[in-house]
Amino acid sequence: QNDPEPTQTKEESHVQDMSESQCDSDVRKKSEKTTLVKKRKQSTKEKRPFTCKECDRRFSLISHLKRHMKIHTGEKPFTCKECDRRFSLISSLKRHMKIHTGEKPFTCKECDKSFIDVSSLKRHMSTHTGEKPFKCKECDKRFIHVSFLNRHMLSHTGEKPFTCKECDRSFNRKFSLKTHMKIHTGEKPFICKECDRGFNRKSSLKIHMKIHTGEKPFTCKECDRSFSRTCNLKTHMKIHTGEKPFTCKECDRSFNRKSSLKTHIKIHTGEKPFTCKECDKSFIDVSHLKKHMRTHTGEKPFKCKECKKGFSQISDLKRHTRIHTRENQWAIRMWQTLFLIYLLSKDMRTHTGEKPFKCKE
Repeated sequence: QNDPEPTQTKEESHVQDMSESQCDSDVRKKSEKTTLVKKRKQSTKEKRPFTCKECDRRFSLISHLKRHMKIHTGEKPFTCKECDRRFSLISSLKRHMKIHTGEKPFTCKECDKSFIDVSSLKRHMSTHTGEKPFKCKECDKRFIHVSFLNRHMLSHTGEKPFTCKECDRSFNRKFSLKTHMKIHTGEKPFICKECDRGFNRKSSLKIHMKIHTGEKPFTCKECDRSFSRTCNLKTHMKIHTGEKPFTCKECDRSFNRKSSLKTHIKIHTGEKPFTCKECDKSFIDVSHLKKHMRTHTGEKPFKCKECKKGFSQISDLKRHTRIHTRENQWAIRMWQTLFLIYLLSKDMRTHTGEKPFKCKE
């Protein structure tokens, strides 16, 4: 005889009804959400019927699509009369013109800093609010602007699409390539008002100005040495920690800076991409070329504070200053000796009773 099936209690029956009801509700919500997404897509198609065939971006007006297509075609019909720079949009040209006119109509209420357009102001405001809405999916690092995130993403992909035609060096930003090209052209549009030295980047000029102002806001806690740039302090700290994370695969020599390793590698490869236009001598590093160029230009940017004598190399200036240090030390010792002789002779007269100074009156 079969056992009778267990009967459900009222509570169990209620729970089952609730569960089925909840399940039906979830299915209904999911169905409604799918329908809503479809409606939105349909609405987007209706509101933005013009689609770019290159990147599937949609636009509400055909004129907007045509304007957008210039990004893909590279067409730049609008030219700046001041510097011949070209733009794909007239709005971009108008914004650019403010660089020449100096017009900055958008002002930050927090610090009174002004900007040429509202987007630059909005981006700046994030520095006050601390807002960083754009997050990297690879390393969770956050950014205040989507362009900064896009640029950062290249560090993960390793992509460097902008290549120098002169030395085949590649960059992940077009701006970095343009700045680099000035090394080859010799263009230095940013001039120091103190010493007339030229720079190919505005940021380099700002860093240089700290030499004249003496500003060194970044101090090492280990030895109290100060630096004008935070990156220089970080590099310096490796002296105390002994950290040399960049190792040469050819000879196992280690370096505390990646740039130092790159320069060192050229010793093994024999690569000397930086050539002097005056005498065709080549160098492994641009800094070596700059030093060499002073032999042709006669430039002596390093001045001695004691005698105003100029030097082409800072190492020569340091060696020269030792002359003054030795001279100062000699003068101090001489005065000390003379003073001691004076005190000794004065003391001796108390014993001899000598009184050599007679009043004429």
